[in-house]
Amino acid sequence: MNRVAMLVAVVVALLVVGAVYAAVNLNGGSPTGCTVSGGKIPVVAAENFWGSLASQLGGSHTNVSSIVTDPNADPHEYEGSSADAQAVANACLVIVDGAGYDTWAQLLVSASDSPHQTVLNVQELLGVSSEANPHFWYSPSYVNDTVKAIYDDLVKIDPADSSYYAQQYASLNDSLGVYNERIQEIASQFAGTKVAATEDIFVYLANATKLDLISPPAFMQAVAEGDDPPASSVATFQLQLENKSVAVLVYNEQTVTPLTESMKLLAAQEDIPTVGVTETVQPKDVQFQVWMNAELLALQNGLNAKALG
Repeated sequence: MNRVAMLVAVVVALLVVGAVYAAVNLNGGSPTGCTVSGGKIPVVAAENFWGSLASQLGGSHTNVSSIVTDPNADPHEYEGSSADAQAVANACLVIVDGAGYDTWAQLLVSASDSPHQTVLNVQELLGVSSEANPHFWYSPSYVNDTVKAIYDDLVKIDPADSSYYAQQYASLNDSLGVYNERIQEIASQFAGTKVAATEDIFVYLANATKLDLISPPAFMQAVAEGDDPPASSVATFQLQLENKSVAVLVYNEQTVTPLTESMKLLAAQEDIPTVGVTETVQPKDVQFQVWMNAELLALQNGLNAKALG
């Protein structure tokens, strides 16, 4: 997100929070505190990739809602609503990505200032810089760390049901095994294979699969932040495609620009397979690991197609 857009998002989020407080005060109540409704812990995830994992861990003992789910929206540019602010204020557990990815959500959390609320900031959990690549859910090791943290938080909030959460945690880890095995399979087959990506969403997964992501970092980061890449990085990217230096092009389908579209077209002209990925879980009603495994399968097929000529 560029600086102007970031400032706009911050102002909008603060206005939204103010509106929520005004509405609550008029009704004589308070948005703070943690109220368990119907025996279920209210959980809010800023994005549906963390929400999917939280839902699988919490099962029938939680009511999980994810704010960013729209497949046609760029999550980097999302702006919170009054309904989002209310949901965050009422949640016992809030999960945010951090690293500048969902500043709007962190503003809502700060404004709610609930003494009974647990907030899991993934970037802070991982101990990485606020300037780090925020696409943590594309790293299998970071996913494992976050799943464990969500499990721990649910147990702290609801210790009486710790045995239930332990069962859910074991079941989720078993289910994640398929996606982790696919990562290892790609790594064993294609380690060192040169690939390209239109933005840095793919960096963590490229590392996990041991692929050699050679696209200019300046290009990928600029696209992710909604900025214009340096001209030199654009020229390098084009040359890599024209020379067929890469086996596949990984393309973020939720941050489409004329420039990324032109790179996608150039890859097609050079018979380089294009593999689409998304920021959020798509379709939005499938589980995180099903979505991720489908993307990995598409990547594996693209690599195989290029290897077979």
